[in-house]
Amino acid sequence: MSGKLAEIEARNATARQLDAVIGAMRGIAAARSREAQRRLPGIRSSAATVGAAIGAVLGHGRPEPALQAPSDPRARIVIALCSEQGFVGAFNERILDYVQNRIDYAQSELMLVGTRGELLANERRCAVVWNSPAASHADDVLSLAGRITDALYERLATRAIDSVSLVHALPGGPLSGEIVEHPLIPFDFSRFEALERSLPPLVNLPVERLLAGLVESYVFVEICEALMLSFAAENEARMRAMLAARANVRDRLDELTQSYRRVRQDEITDDIVELAAGAGEAR
Repeated sequence: MSGKLAEIEARNATARQLDAVIGAMRGIAAARSREAQRRLPGIRSSAATVGAAIGAVLGHGRPEPALQAPSDPRARIVIALCSEQGFVGAFNERILDYVQNRIDYAQSELMLVGTRGELLANERRCAVVWNSPAASHADDVLSLAGRITDALYERLATRAIDSVSLVHALPGGPLSGEIVEHPLIPFDFSRFEALERSLPPLVNLPVERLLAGLVESYVFVEICEALMLSFAAENEARMRAMLAARANVRDRLDELTQSYRRVRQDEITDDIVELAAGAGEAR
């Protein structure tokens, strides 16, 4: 085999190995996206349970004014959920584009989740007041939601913040994906039906304190749901990126195969010509 044929064969083998790796990455991303979406009903069931408790408390007491929507908003927090790992196309760019088009850094604070999003935010010189790695597995979502909730309420305790919202991607959308903004604070009590009972529930805490604790629990569950949706969307974006990469690799494999055949045919033709010339000289 000539040097040129050996070079093409080596490149062909490398491309096949890359195709196998891309296929494996796509399979892992698909499995993780399915796993995340299987966790969503459980999270939503938890939200319904906490919501029912809020409704029961509302039936026998109203929230204190501090929990209601402020009449003069002064500052806000935006929590952006980006990806932890790469190979997700423009996933992080779209989330930060959404945030930057809507956030006023003079009156807002940006909390960022996801190492890849943090790197991109640094490149764009975005002011980030808090950041954390994103979940690498669905099992990591619960502890991550706890860290975000703790960090959020620490900031609420030290600074007057009138609104908090989550920005994240949704799975199952069109090719470009869908970015949504979900408000957390001010807390919308109108979502819950106040259940008045003839026999009031037995409570050992003041209504305001009990309701504040339930609100924090509900915010935690909402963050869990957003993180799980974002994790599923991230892996869907990775699947799309791997499909595009695999198509490019297979196009390259076709080109290498055609090139190998041409070079091989040229070498065979040269050998035939050389043999024919040698036979003529022998005569």
